[in-house]
Amino acid sequence: MTDFSRLPTHDRDGATYVVVETARGMAAKVKYEPSLGAFSFSRSLKPGLHYPYDWGFVPGTLGPDGDPLDAMILYEVTGFAGLIVPCRPVAILDVDQDEQGKRFRNDRVLFVPAKADDPELDEAEKRKLERFFCDAVAGTGKVLHLRGWRGPEAAAAEIEQSRQRFGKKAAE
Repeated sequence: MTDFSRLPTHDRDGATYVVVETARGMAAKVKYEPSLGAFSFSRSLKPGLHYPYDWGFVPGTLGPDGDPLDAMILYEVTGFAGLIVPCRPVAILDVDQDEQGKRFRNDRVLFVPAKADDPELDEAEKRKLERFFCDAVAGTGKVLHLRGWRGPEAAAAEIEQSRQRFGKKAAE
């Protein structure tokens, strides 16, 4: 069985792979479980809330929260769990997360497919995504503190830092 978390981070052309966990439109969070080699139900979202875009992670990375780097693909497609999409980063939303009395970084990287046009990531779309991210954790004991948006260069730098963290952990 494929371990999606250990796939390469980039393809031969330099695009960043994103593994879809939760498809656009779903009202439940799906999470990849490496120990099972499968995708599993994590939790329902609050009534009326659904994922606005495909949600997943960047393989071969380790975010400050100890999980692979979170990723959302801004496109008008509905994927499925396990779909691998070559992408390019377009923005990062810096987030601090409080959970069980601890605060840590848990940024969200926004992508578009590698060969897609630039997205319409205007202020209204950013506010919509901020609301979604905060609403998606409501009732879970997690609290998000949004620190602000940065562009594609910062997103690419975070991907590389997360790759280095992953490499160090794998070497231990």
